[in-house]
Amino acid sequence: MNRTDSGHAPGHDHGHTVAGWTGTGMALAGSVAAGGSMVAAWYPGLALGAGLVALSACTTWVLHLAGWGKPGGPRPPVERGWRVRDRSAAQGHPGCVGCRLAGRGRRTAAPAATTSAAGTPAVAPAAAAATDGVLPGAGVYGERSAETEAAL
Repeated sequence: MNRTDSGHAPGHDHGHTVAGWTGTGMALAGSVAAGGSMVAAWYPGLALGAGLVALSACTTWVLHLAGWGKPGGPRPPVERGWRVRDRSAAQGHPGCVGCRLAGRGRRTAAPAATTSAAGTPAVAPAAAAATDGVLPGAGVYGERSAETEAAL
């Protein structure tokens, strides 16, 4: 099997990142603390452990947004090191829920309809309906509606 410079098979990306390792370490420590506190019946420790687990999710998200995470899918071999910063994080990763929650990677809405000199809308109603990348007449999973089929 051919190996890349990082020692991995081509096209293989474990996804090890600073955000991933930090979040995993914090969640593991919080789980151990909560579990040990449960066994010892120390309820403040149980709450602290659960809080650390919640904090680990927030920390991972913030590090991902700062560029210490990775986009979905395999990365190029030169970017597979766990300490390589992702420069595309500022624009948001396509299909990334964390980036969408932060308001990154969203498409802008269609421009507002303006009126022409004759007082009629300059934007056709079908074009005005196409907002956020949705095609006019497209149903669930990109299926065409009956109106679209009749027009074709």
